[in-house]
Amino acid sequence: MARNERHVVPDKDGGWAVRAPNAERASSLHATQSEAEARAKEILAGDGGGEAVIHRPNGRIRDSDTVAPGNDPFPPRDKRH
Repeated sequence: MARNERHVVPDKDGGWAVRAPNAERASSLHATQSEAEARAKEILAGDGGGEAVIHRPNGRIRDSDTVAPGNDPFPPRDKRH
């Protein structure tokens, strides 16, 4: 079964984008990373849950968060969310 995920990544024109894996276009564009993260979680919640993956400005992964009712791969260790 494929995981439902959205990535919060830096946009080439500045700001932040919410993207689905392998998508040609961004789902949405935002001025701040926190706005993009909130929108990614809204999209996932409306789509049955999944994983929000947040990237740093250099593109590397900073954090991830499971949005209910998604399947958290590490439930006992994820104490931040």
